[in-house]
Amino acid sequence: MIIVEKIIFNVIAFFLFIFIFFKMIHKNDTNYIAILIIQAIGITINFIEIMTGLYANTILKIIMYIFAIIVPILILLLEHRGHNFSEKMSEIQAKLYLMLKDNKNAKDILIKMVTKYPESYIGYKMLAEIYEKEASIEKAIDEYVKAIDCNKKDYDSYYKVAYLLSDIGKRDESVTMLQNLLEKKPDYYMASNLLGELLCEREKYKEAINVYMDALRYNPQEYELYYNLGIAYTRLNDFQNAKLCYEKAANINHSMYAALYNLGQIGLIYRDIEMAEKYFTQCLYSKELEAMAYFELAKIYMLKGEKEKAITFVNKAIELESSFKKKAEGEPILIPIKAYIVNPKEILQQTEKNISVKIQKNIEYLEKTYYVVENLNLKDLGKETKLKQRQRENEKTL
Repeated sequence: MIIVEKIIFNVIAFFLFIFIFFKMIHKNDTNYIAILIIQAIGITINFIEIMTGLYANTILKIIMYIFAIIVPILILLLEHRGHNFSEKMSEIQAKLYLMLKDNKNAKDILIKMVTKYPESYIGYKMLAEIYEKEASIEKAIDEYVKAIDCNKKDYDSYYKVAYLLSDIGKRDESVTMLQNLLEKKPDYYMASNLLGELLCEREKYKEAINVYMDALRYNPQEYELYYNLGIAYTRLNDFQNAKLCYEKAANINHSMYAALYNLGQIGLIYRDIEMAEKYFTQCLYSKELEAMAYFELAKIYMLKGEKEKAITFVNKAIELESSFKKKAEGEPILIPIKAYIVNPKEILQQTEKNISVKIQKNIEYLEKTYYVVENLNLKDLGKETKLKQRQRENEKTL
């Protein structure tokens, strides 16, 4: 019985060994050497048994069968089902090199892999990611495009191409790519967000609003979509809808201080002092917006006739950011307390601002709008005063 088992084992093991050996020769792929070595170990254990007449214990016998027969059969079955063993081995080797931070050898392996297997999706994808980390953006784009050609449903790579195109200034190509992506996958949140931002950059605010509204159908709890929608409405001077969007963003994410700050600015534009005070006060908890909020609150307290509070708050803003000294001196509403505005300390730990360009630009736009509205109000007030003077002069004449 044991002799029969040995014969069957040897026939199967040698057949598999020869088969994989010729597969390696046919494909000209040295990755198969690893499996041949494993098989050789299993066959050697069996050969030692025969030569010595000693039978291996259970553990060695299991290893012998796994190495010489089971492993090669599994690999052949996987390849039969469309999985490429050699490609997988190259992927593993490349990942090991990446773990060791050896990008050069990782790239060499992946380049050989995609050269040998032009349909290697994972090879192109990994190369793209490496080039992106190395800031070789155009090479990364090329590899992501090849990955998409291999896998048309790789929406993440599709988005990556659009993002990288926008990053190198090719905005038109990026917009086209994002529009195509959203036609295929309309619920792709990041694509909607980026497309909306690019349209806003080109001042196509109505188109951006449509993009954000479509995105909200699939992602109703994404606060950033509401915030970006608020920006688009702001740029159209539709402050009522902008207010609703900022409120929604802040309700979903209570630490969305940029939305709260914008609500405070809208309150000033509408001369709703209580609303403005409420939202700017909440922004005092934001490291990035704290100084700005103190400054705006100082203006509000001047409007309310609370000079002591205004002095305290404007000086607190200057303490946090010395640049507010100059701004305070040029602020008309703070002129009555100008003498009480302190000079910033020479040695001071300034608040480190980390406000994105998008948020900063929107704040500046609302601030400019407030000053335009304020100037118009002052002009109207001046006209009204002159009209009353004329009426009084006419009454005296009569």
